[in-house]
Amino acid sequence: MATLTIELPEALSAELDAAVQSGWFESKAEAVRAAIRDLMSHRKLDLLEQQQLDDIAWALNAAKS
Repeated sequence: MATLTIELPEALSAELDAAVQSGWFESKAEAVRAAIRDLMSHRKLDLLEQQQLDDIAWALNAAKS
């Protein structure tokens, strides 16, 4: 497993601490991993959606020709 070092604004760090303390996550590392997984998942969905929109636009243009 890779190790990353990050700097967070104090307010964000406090929110992260609160999420861990309230039991949402077992640790800060778990919270960060979850956030990165969510980010990557949304990014993949955004790319897929854009590809589909591009395909639809291409098909509509081809049908007009």
